[in-house]
Amino acid sequence: MAIASFMVPIGTPAPDFTLPAIDGGTVSLGDLSGSPALLVMFLSNHCPYVRRVESALGSVIAEYQDKGLAAVAVCSNDVVNYPDDGPKFLREQAERAGFTFPYLVDESQEVARAYRAACTPDFFLYDRERRLAYRGEFDGARPRNDVPSDGGSLRAAVDRVLAGEPVPEPHTPSLGCGIKWKPGNEPS
Repeated sequence: MAIASFMVPIGTPAPDFTLPAIDGGTVSLGDLSGSPALLVMFLSNHCPYVRRVESALGSVIAEYQDKGLAAVAVCSNDVVNYPDDGPKFLREQAERAGFTFPYLVDESQEVARAYRAACTPDFFLYDRERRLAYRGEFDGARPRNDVPSDGGSLRAAVDRVLAGEPVPEPHTPSLGCGIKWKPGNEPS
């Protein structure tokens, strides 16, 4: 069953985090300072909504990193019940999709709760002051449609944030697989 983004209020500060990366080391919010825009994405390997856009996502993010976008992906799924979202498979996904950004593992699921992530994919775009400027879909591509995956919605938002402009509402919520919460971790 598809789940939509919670649509966190615009202007919400980016919650701090420090998480292990799939390729070793850790990444924190502070490591991503200095860029005019920051994209925090909640992704997974097994979700068909993520799989549908992952290659385009890799290309779009690589293009915008050259323009000043900092980006990071987080997988918060319960890997005990969803082993395809374990680090080994996330590394395979990153290679397959051409991800050029850190991919982090949120085993405790605290970061997903802090960001109010609901689904995979779920996108949170922050401005230079790390205030939420956009939360919504990557584009209109879904597993059961023929819409080309080009990142149109996210591109438009990133262009505005990089130009120092607000992203006008309404933002179309992201739609995807619900985050696979560990028992007792479900948001209330």
